[in-house]
Amino acid sequence: MTTAKTRGLATVFGGSGFVGRYVVRTLASRGWRIRAAVRRPDLAGHLQPMGSVGQIHAIQSNLRFPESLRGAVEGADVAINCVGVLASTGQQTFDAVHVAGARAAAKAAREAGVSRFIHVSAIGASPKSSAKYAVSKAEGEAAVLAEFPGAIILRPSIVFGPEDEFFNRFAAMAQMSPLLPLIGGGKTKFQPVFVGDLATAIANVSEGLGTPGAIYEIGGPEVVSFKELLDRTQAWTSRSRGYMRLPFFVAKLQALLTAPLPNSLRPVTLDQVRMLEVDNVVSAAAQSEGRTLAALGVARPHATGAIVPAYLERFRHRGQFASYRG
Repeated sequence: MTTAKTRGLATVFGGSGFVGRYVVRTLASRGWRIRAAVRRPDLAGHLQPMGSVGQIHAIQSNLRFPESLRGAVEGADVAINCVGVLASTGQQTFDAVHVAGARAAAKAAREAGVSRFIHVSAIGASPKSSAKYAVSKAEGEAAVLAEFPGAIILRPSIVFGPEDEFFNRFAAMAQMSPLLPLIGGGKTKFQPVFVGDLATAIANVSEGLGTPGAIYEIGGPEVVSFKELLDRTQAWTSRSRGYMRLPFFVAKLQALLTAPLPNSLRPVTLDQVRMLEVDNVVSAAAQSEGRTLAALGVARPHATGAIVPAYLERFRHRGQFASYRG
């Protein structure tokens, strides 16, 4: 891969994760040198082909251990925090990662003289939410701004892409189960954003776009219901499953009963059910104040239909290459 002139050094916390890897790829294509700060550098080899020789370097760093962050941000021009968890597991709790970890990363960046700090949060972040995830995201934003007042925060709606945990999860569920859970009647609204568009916005902010201290809400071009997303998932995988309508209180009970199981085997956690009680879309305030994806240089974001069918093809009834067999 050839690149334009070198722009500087960017530290990407969580650079080997779902969002992080796209941020690394986008920055590398623009000529940035990248330090991917990850817990397991030995598992970050997939990042190397995204840039030229020596352009991308993985370094061991863990937000739960502040002393490991200093070397990650030393000499960096920009620091980007893409670390997040969908459910608390072991020591990777919401508070440890979203709050204390975010605070530690922002503090380390400020003390190292980093000029820009970008923090990826989530739409729905609120200290008043009944969901621990949303509360921790709000507390994390406050912690970041307290340590780095000029930080820029991005709140995406549900993020989709080949490695996502939404479309892939429900497509896999439709392979095995005769019924899909329609929680709360499937009325919750989402505004899915393509991970590549989110990465482009982050890269643009790294290069100067965005107002310091501002919170941007990132949504794609469509507002769709939970049921519509499940309908599309079935259509794209050639499935025709029925729906099990679960009122919120029943879904919460089910989540409690399945709590002893690993999160990978549970349809949803209690916290995720609580998140479904509130629409996950860009607010009217963010739209009127210009704190959206368009303001960060992404005027024509991708819709789900342009991206998702290709990576869900492997879930089709007769396999990934069924459409080519005649």
